[in-house]
Amino acid sequence: MRTPYTVTLAMLAGFGLGAVAVQGLHAQAKPPVYYIAEIETSNLDAYMKDYAPLAQKTIRDAGGRIIAGGPAKSVEGDPPKTRVVIQVWDSPEKIQAWRNSAEYKKAREIGDKLAKFRSFTVDGVSQ
Repeated sequence: MRTPYTVTLAMLAGFGLGAVAVQGLHAQAKPPVYYIAEIETSNLDAYMKDYAPLAQKTIRDAGGRIIAGGPAKSVEGDPPKTRVVIQVWDSPEKIQAWRNSAEYKKAREIGDKLAKFRSFTVDGVSQ
């Protein structure tokens, strides 16, 4: 019997740069970058206790924020068997700085023992 593919790369709330500012500035702001992660855990309880809080803190500290997370629900076709987490960032450079940080690498040592990760980015569009 297989362990259900689950995850909650429940990460963060961080600061949003000037998106909450004036309407005119918002229209001129660069579109955000969305970081999408699929996580397949081997032990969800340990993942949520030992890894998720550390990872979430590193995301917040680096300026990212989680905007959605949980099991995917199908609209068309088969949904992923993993949980999906979506983060929003100001730039690809901020994502790389977060992933290269010593704090995230230390947390990820724990995460890699408890889950398999797949992640990618998608550029936001101007509104």
